Parts: sequence; structure tokens; C-alpha cells
Amino acid sequence: MPAEPARPAGATGAGNPASATAGPGTRLADLAWPDLTDRGPLVLLPLGSCEQHGPHLPLDTDTAVAAAVAGRACGLLRGELDVLVAPAQPYGASGEHEGFPGTVSLGHDALRLLVTEIGRSMLCWAGRLLVVNGHGGNLVSLADAVTGLRGESRDVAWWPCLPPGSDAHAGRTETSMMLRLRRSAVREERAVAGPTDPVHLLMDRLVTESVRGVSPSGVLGDPSGARASEGERLLDRMAERLAADIRAWRVSGRGRLGSAEQRPAPVPAGAGR
Repeated sequence: MPAEPARPAGATGAGNPASATAGPGTRLADLAWPDLTDRGPLVLLPLGSCEQHGPHLPLDTDTAVAAAVAGRACGLLRGELDVLVAPAQPYGASGEHEGFPGTVSLGHDALRLLVTEIGRSMLCWAGRLLVVNGHGGNLVSLADAVTGLRGESRDVAWWPCLPPGSDAHAGRTETSMMLRLRRSAVREERAVAGPTDPVHLLMDRLVTESVRGVSPSGVLGDPSGARASEGERLLDRMAERLAADIRAWRVSGRGRLGSAEQRPAPVPAGAGR
């Protein structure tokens, strides 16, 4: 991967408003309770994972991406809607990655309950809740939890961080985004290619052997050629799409906000326990 200086994480892209981030007053953790009286805001909850991302990317890659996309979308909506970004939830359903040290998986049952209880509590004072999901393995329990909350007449939805044309795991896409977000945490000298077959062709093996059996490095894809500038474009495009979907606020029967044209890659049955 060529050396390429990245702007600081809080910097904005030159001439590109989509690089705006959540600013002062838009992070829930920075506020005191009187700041929320009678507001009824939309709250974005980044949901990620603590799981292996090959030998070169940090364990919090999914969480970092979800938080960045939520923050950028919040910046784009500033002045239009009352939007807050909640502290990210860093643990998810990652059982398919448990063959690697560092992975911490809640499993589907616990994650389903966690999202449900966060939603019930948060919507006591918030008007709407949107879970911005950075890890595909969370989708089964996330969709179930959101559907249940909507059945309780709560205004909640989920949205997947899925860059168009992305590879499966720890390849060029995620490496580019992390070079943009936190270059110091990317061990570029360790980056190796894993299987580059489409995920649907690997699915049978992923189900029976888990990720480690399919890729000893944990990479599904090829990180070569990753660049921070590409990561910036990917993050911006996701933030723009998220902001547009929030403005429209169209929710599917399974709680998915916006168009389902960009579908997440399938995960192995039973993945994440």
C-alpha cells in the first residue's frame, strides 16, 4: 500500500460538505440532562463489533466506521433536524470470528436483548432511534430487536454501513477507511491477501469451518492498493446516503431504513451464536 498522508480524523474534505462531522452539542455523551428537556431528538446509535480484522486492522474497525458514518451524517443534517450521536456500542455478534484472539462476541440472544432494552430506555426521552450498524453479523438479532420495538409502537429503525462494491472482510475497503480514520492503528506491513472469491461461493465452508478455517489470516479479500483518499470517498458516500435516508425516513417491514438496493453480504447461518 503506498504511503499517503491522511488528514486528521476531524478534518473536512476540501470543498466536500459530506466530510462534515458531528460537532459540539450533537454528541449525546457531551450533554447534561437539562439540555434534553422537551427536545425529542433523533438519536443515532453506532453499533459495531470487537473482532479480528486480519493481522493489520484494529479490532474496533466496524465500530470506528459506524461511528464515523453516523457523525458525518449528523454533520450533514445540522440545522435541518435535531440529531444526536450516542456513544457507540462496541460489542456485537461475532461468533464466526471467535477462532482469533481479541474477538469478543455477545451472541445473538444477548445482542437482541441489548438493542431492545437500549431502545426502550432511550425512547423514553428521544423521539426516534436509528441504529447505524457496522458489522454484518449483527443483522439477524438487530432486525429482530428493531422489529419488536416497532411492534411496541416505538419509532426505531436500523441502517447498514455498506460501501458500494465493498469486499467481504479486512480487504481494500475496510483498510482504506481505517487509513483515513486512524492510520496509526493500521499495520500496513502485516497486510496480506485472503480468499477473494465472492462470499456466496465461500458460504458452505464458512458455515462448517468458520472464518479461521477459510482464511488463516482472517482476511476475506485483498487489502493491496488501499488508500486513505479512497476511504474518505467511501465514508462520504455512506454518510450522504444515510443523511438522505434519514430525511425520507421510510422504514421497511423488518425495520430497515431506506432503500435495500445495497444489500449486506450474507453471513453464515448461526454466525455470532
